[in-house]
Amino acid sequence: MGTLHYGSPSAAFTIDDRTLAHIELVILAKLRRRENLSFSIVDQKTSLRQSVWISPVTQLRFEYDGPMPEINRLWLHELVDTANSSGGLRIVPEPELPSH
Repeated sequence: MGTLHYGSPSAAFTIDDRTLAHIELVILAKLRRRENLSFSIVDQKTSLRQSVWISPVTQLRFEYDGPMPEINRLWLHELVDTANSSGGLRIVPEPELPSH
């Protein structure tokens, strides 16, 4: 399990490494373009929903337990679409890659 550390003092959000890697790529792409975004996360155990506002001045740290996973480009595009929507970035289920 990975951790997204947000703000100072930091709040910690536990997210599995694979999902966090995809979320990191989306957030960093938005921040490189100097775009703000909201990020909503639901705790699977408690159903608690939290949203944070992320801007280029936000302190973020992505922490992983393992190596960088392979990136699913389809999922990345779906996450980018949520980040660009009025509802903001949220974790959507990972689509299966088409078999060859």
